[in-house]
Amino acid sequence: MERTIDGSRATIEVRNVGKRFGSTRALDGMTFEVRPGQVTGFVGPNGAGKSTTMRVILGLDRPDRGEVLVGGVPYRSLRTPLKHIGALLDASALQPSRSARHHLLWLAHSQGLGVREVDAVIRRVGLQDVARRKAGSFSLGMRQRLGIAAALLGDPPVLMLDEPFNGLDPEGFRWMRGFLASFVEQGRAVLVSSHLMSELQDSAHHVVVVGRGRVVADTSVRELLASVSHGRVSLRTSATTEAMNVLARAGATVSSTGSDTISVSDLDAEDVVAALGAHAVPFSEVSAHRASLEEAYMELTRDAVQYRGVADEEAGR
Repeated sequence: MERTIDGSRATIEVRNVGKRFGSTRALDGMTFEVRPGQVTGFVGPNGAGKSTTMRVILGLDRPDRGEVLVGGVPYRSLRTPLKHIGALLDASALQPSRSARHHLLWLAHSQGLGVREVDAVIRRVGLQDVARRKAGSFSLGMRQRLGIAAALLGDPPVLMLDEPFNGLDPEGFRWMRGFLASFVEQGRAVLVSSHLMSELQDSAHHVVVVGRGRVVADTSVRELLASVSHGRVSLRTSATTEAMNVLARAGATVSSTGSDTISVSDLDAEDVVAALGAHAVPFSEVSAHRASLEEAYMELTRDAVQYRGVADEEAGR
C-alpha cells in the first residue's frame, strides 16, 4: 500500500455548488479544491454546509447547480469508488452483530477486493487483536479506526474524514497524526472536517473555512495564522495599568488578557520596549503574538454562526 500516487487522481474539486432543502439554502456557491500531498482542514460552524458538501462529493446528495469532481471525474461515474476515494462520515454506520473483519470483507467484496486487502488495512489501523470481535462492542475510538480501515480498502488516492479525532485516546491522537502525515507524503490527499482546532493546527497544511454555505477562507494554515496575528505583541508586566496607559499614549491598541499580561496592537515589539523603558515601566517578557487556529476560526466565522445560545448573544452585545 506504500506507493506514490499520480497527483492528478488525488484531487477533489468543488465548483460553485448550490443546494437547497426546501426553503433552506444549505450551499450557496461552495467552491474549493483539495490538492495532493497535503491535509486540508474543512471547518465551519454547525449549519455551515460541511456535511452537505461531503454528501454531495460522495453523490449522496445531488446539487442544484455546480459540479464536484474526484480525480477529475464525477463520483457517480466511478465503477469502483473505494479505489478512488475513501470516506468516513459516520463511525457508527455498521452492522453491530458482524465482526470487524466480516464488516470489512462485506465492503471489500462489493468493490472486487478480497481477504488480502482486508487483513492489510486491519493491520494498518491496529485492530488485528480485536478483528473477530463484534463491531457493536467497540468503543467510539475503535469504531473510528474501523471506519478508517474501511476507507482504506481500495488503496485510494483521496480520503475524506468527518470528525476522525472523536473518541480517540491520547495514543489514538498520536496515531492519527502520524497516519495522516504518512498518507499525504505519498502524494495522496485528505479532506478532514473537525471541530478540534488544536489537532487540525498540528495536522493540516491547508484550511477551508466555511460559513452559511460559502467559503470564508481558503488558504494555508501558516498564512491564515499570520494574517490573524495582525502583528500583535504579548506583554507580561507587574504594572499592567501603567503599561497600558503608556502604550495607549504611544498609539497602541491595548487590552488585558490576564492578571499580568497585555495584548498590544499597532505597535511593534521594539517600540513597545522603547516606550516602556522611557517611562521606567517594568516588564518581564515581550513577544510576538502567534494566533491559534481556533482564534483565527472564531474571528473568521463570527458573523456566520447560525445557532447561538443566549449567553453567546449577550457576550456579543
